[in-house]
Amino acid sequence: MYQGKITPFIFDNFVMPVITLPDGTEKSFDQPLNVFEVAKSIGSGLAKATLAGKVNGELVDASHIIDVDASVSIITAKDEEGLEVIRHSTAHLLAQATQMLYPEAQVTIGPVIDNGFFYDFAYKDGFSEADLANIEKNMNHLVKQNLKIERSEMSRDEAVQFFKDKGEYYKAEIIESIPADQTLSLYQQGDFIDLCRGPHVPSTAKLKAFKLMKLAGAYWRGDSNNEMLQRVYGTAWASKDDLKDYLYRLEEAEKRDHRKIGKTQDLFHMQEEAPGMVFWHEKGWTLYQIVEQYMRSVFRDNDYKEVHTPQLIDKSLWEKSGHWDKFGDAMFTTSSENRDYAVKPMNCPAHIQIYNQGLKSYRDLPLRLAEFGSCHRNEPSGTLHGIMRVRNFVQDDGHIFCTADQIQDEVSTFIDLTFDVYKHFGFDNVDIKLSTRPENRVGSDEVWDRAEAALAEALDAKGIKWDLQEGEGAFYGPKIEFVLKDCLDREWQCGTLQVDFSMPERLNAHYIAEDNSKQTPVMLHRAIVGSLERFVGILIEHYEGAFPSWLAPIQAVILNISEKQHDFVANVEKKLKKQGLRVISDLRNEKIGFKIREHSMQRYPYILVVGGREMENDEISVRKRGGEDLGSMSIEAFVKLVKED
Repeated sequence: MYQGKITPFIFDNFVMPVITLPDGTEKSFDQPLNVFEVAKSIGSGLAKATLAGKVNGELVDASHIIDVDASVSIITAKDEEGLEVIRHSTAHLLAQATQMLYPEAQVTIGPVIDNGFFYDFAYKDGFSEADLANIEKNMNHLVKQNLKIERSEMSRDEAVQFFKDKGEYYKAEIIESIPADQTLSLYQQGDFIDLCRGPHVPSTAKLKAFKLMKLAGAYWRGDSNNEMLQRVYGTAWASKDDLKDYLYRLEEAEKRDHRKIGKTQDLFHMQEEAPGMVFWHEKGWTLYQIVEQYMRSVFRDNDYKEVHTPQLIDKSLWEKSGHWDKFGDAMFTTSSENRDYAVKPMNCPAHIQIYNQGLKSYRDLPLRLAEFGSCHRNEPSGTLHGIMRVRNFVQDDGHIFCTADQIQDEVSTFIDLTFDVYKHFGFDNVDIKLSTRPENRVGSDEVWDRAEAALAEALDAKGIKWDLQEGEGAFYGPKIEFVLKDCLDREWQCGTLQVDFSMPERLNAHYIAEDNSKQTPVMLHRAIVGSLERFVGILIEHYEGAFPSWLAPIQAVILNISEKQHDFVANVEKKLKKQGLRVISDLRNEKIGFKIREHSMQRYPYILVVGGREMENDEISVRKRGGEDLGSMSIEAFVKLVKED
């Protein structure tokens, strides 16, 4: 993004803009000019790359006239805003190309989304996959025509009539909901005109890399009582290389889909009778347990006391904690003996109940409690996704009760611990985000000021770069979010750390300070992997089912060549299990090549082959995942190899 500042220079009663560039140089002009002309004055290369501009912080078209004092930025495809303009413009290109081929299709809305855009059409015949290919071909044709994209304005009522005359009744309905005193902007490219706030790229030739992805249904205005529209999804990028890279990542993501691998490797399944809940099979449960047991050792080594709390808790406690008002719609409830209960969606109020048992002194703080707490949340069925988004999940949940003076040290220690855990699982790329107060919250602004400042200061003290997410905090406190990036550079928000001054006070938690006064502890809500179900899903996709040896539910499979090795294989399996290795054997009367190929599909770290020679020498032939032949070795040597792997 190229940034500058325009200040007025008065000469002979005429405003002559003076543009101050980021390097401090100044450029003066004898008349008003548009954003493109500003870019051209800087350099022809910048002018050629110009997609839009920013004037006083507002994103505008490259044709926007600057005739007053203003700050100016030149937006190119290298900028995040530039990519958004590309995607927004490509959505309109899609609408134009569609109506050229299918004149009866009415346009509705076409917003930018992650990695692309969509456009909803009212078209009674519906589109097919073949139609998508034709539309995309027509879009490329329009790009080659280099159609100029021009902005115009109309009054609300004029725009309503304009679109009604065109037979665009959905668009007219949208406009009718806009206040009558507003002036609306329209954009034209060729014969196609659409309502839009903009901005757009200067011409269709700027749209160089896009692809239509899929079709879906969508209710008009998101209301299931309204008619069903046809939604076309697409992706758009700054260059063909970026598009190619994105499509490659999509292809890889498809190969790594945890649901497919879960079925292929017999890890888990889901079914309609228990929506959003996981049926763990033996190997999948082993993987789950490995993650849980590792986290349990982390708790133990870092002075957390593991506890366990009830699944059902009286509604009154959730009302006192603030969850009922802020989270009630997502809670499962039941009743018994004229009392209402909620299935816990989180563990924090229950942990305060444990804290409240017995008088606490400042000498008892910090007190760190942890629980693998099984939680239930009534997630909408449309948001459920394999084991990544479920209704029943277990958190590696923990709460630290401390004094205000201990916050910085506890936050700092937890950050270091979290990074260490992620590295152990193979994640070295982690982003940090600070989420601040949401509109719907408990606690005073003063309390929130203290909590937000505490987290920001802790991050700054460690020299950690972080991004601000305004309004994204929990209802009871701000939070640090730890966002993992997997092998495909996808982001997964897992760990959290939240500072909470409110809930301990609401639930009457106290400690006796050094001066014998009664004080309310600060409560730090923290999780490292978050939902264990989701984290296991992330691991499956990150490793594509080819887990490192320490994490693999089956570390090795032992194969015999003939029936003569049955007893020897059974003995090897017994010895390896006794050494703590997770192994299985395959004694089927099948050719060894067939068995090796079959088990290679399961992506076990090691395949052990036993024939007459191995049995005679009391050894095993070791093949590493990927086909690398490590030769024959003793059982003891193999055990050492696995434990050092």
